[in-house]
Amino acid sequence: MAHPKRKHSKTRRDKKRANTKLSDPAMAICPSCHQPKLPHHVCPHCGMYKETKYVEKKEKVKKN
Repeated sequence: MAHPKRKHSKTRRDKKRANTKLSDPAMAICPSCHQPKLPHHVCPHCGMYKETKYVEKKEKVKKN
């Protein structure tokens, strides 16, 4: 296995790491409520996935 002859500097190490960053998640539009959602996931707004309702949305109760 190859070993480096000299130690790489911190600047050289950090320049390589500069391009490994997190990217924004891909978003899709829900066909039923037209809200952004993650692809291949149940819509958090309406609970639909591939025109089938999987999750019932609970209404928030306001306290007076």
